[in-house]
Amino acid sequence: MSSLSTTTNTTSFSDRYGRLLPGLLLSGIIAWGAIALGKLAWMQSHGMSALTLAIMLGIVLGNSVYARLAPTCGAGVAFSKQTLLRLGIILYGFRLTFQDIGQVGLAGIAIDALVLASTFGLAMFLGTRVFKLERNSAILIGAGSSICGAAAVMATEPVVKGRSEDVTVAVSTVVVFGTIAIFLYPLLYRWNLDWHVLGATPTAFGVYIGSTVHEVAQVVAAGKSIGQEAANAAVITKMVRVMMLAPFLVILSAVLARGKSKAGGNGKAAKLAIPWFAFIFIAVVAFNSLGWLASPVVAAVNDIDTALLAMAMAALGLTTHMSAIRRAGIKPLLLAGLLFCWLIAGGAAINHVVASLFA
Repeated sequence: MSSLSTTTNTTSFSDRYGRLLPGLLLSGIIAWGAIALGKLAWMQSHGMSALTLAIMLGIVLGNSVYARLAPTCGAGVAFSKQTLLRLGIILYGFRLTFQDIGQVGLAGIAIDALVLASTFGLAMFLGTRVFKLERNSAILIGAGSSICGAAAVMATEPVVKGRSEDVTVAVSTVVVFGTIAIFLYPLLYRWNLDWHVLGATPTAFGVYIGSTVHEVAQVVAAGKSIGQEAANAAVITKMVRVMMLAPFLVILSAVLARGKSKAGGNGKAAKLAIPWFAFIFIAVVAFNSLGWLASPVVAAVNDIDTALLAMAMAALGLTTHMSAIRRAGIKPLLLAGLLFCWLIAGGAAINHVVASLFA
C-alpha cells in the first residue's frame, strides 16, 4: 500500500510539473536570448532592455511558429506569465529601499496618485461613454495605462473576471504604446531642455518618466537612455506607482462587488481579490531596507529577478496575438492611444504643477 501511494504521488508530481517544462524552456530560451541581446552596446544605446526585447521576440514567435508549439508549451508559458511574473515583481523589491522611495518625497507620491487617478478615470469615461466598450475592457486598458502595464492588467483580471481576449488586447496596447515611449521620452527630454516645461534636471525628468510610462522595463529603458540619474529617479517613482496597485485593486474589488450586490439585489458582495504579490513586494522592500543582505547576494537576486521577468515578458509576448487585436477593432487602440497622449501631456502638467507647489 505504501509503495502504491509513493508511486501515485511520484506520478502525480511528474504529471503536474513535467507538463510545465516545455513552456518554461521556451520562455527561458527567449529570455536568455533577450538578455544576451540587451547586453549589446547598440541595444543599450537605443534603450532596448532585456525585458522589452523579450516581449518583442515573444510577439514575433507568438504570431508565427508558436501556434504549433502551444499544445505542448501552453501550460509552462501560462505559468511563466502568471506565477513567474508575480515572483519577479516580488523580487524587484530587492532593488529598492524605503530610503530610496523617500527620495521622491511627498511630491513624487502626489504625482503618482494624481496620474493614476486621472488616467484611470479618463479610461472609464472614454471607454464606456465615448467608445462604448465593455466595462471590463475599459478597466483592463485603464489599469495597464495608469499603473504598471501588463502586470496591472493581469493582476486586475481576477478582480473583473475578464475574458482572455480582453486581457490580450489590453496587454498588447501596453506593449505598443510603452515601446513607443522608450524612443519618444529621450526626445522629449531634449526638447524640454529648450522648452523648460518640466525641471531641467535628469532627476525631475526621471520622475516624469516613472509617473507616466507603462511598464517597469520600459521605464528603465527610457530612463537609462537619458542617464543613470534619470533612471534611478524613474524607477523609484515607478515602483511607488506599482505599490499603489494594491490599494487600487482592493478599492476596485469593493466597488465592483457593491455594484453586483445592487444589480443582483441579494445583498451579497463579491469576494475581494486581494493582490498578494503586491503586498509581499512591499514586505520585501521593507526587508531590503534593513540592509541585512550583503551586496553580492542582492546582486545575485537581482540577476535572478531579471531572468524571471524576462521569462514572464517572453510568455506575454507569445500569447499576444495580432488576430485578437484585429477582432477587437480599432476602439481599444484608440482608447489606449488617447490615454498615452494624456500620460504625456497631462502627466507633464501634473508634474509641473505639483513640483511647483512643493518647491
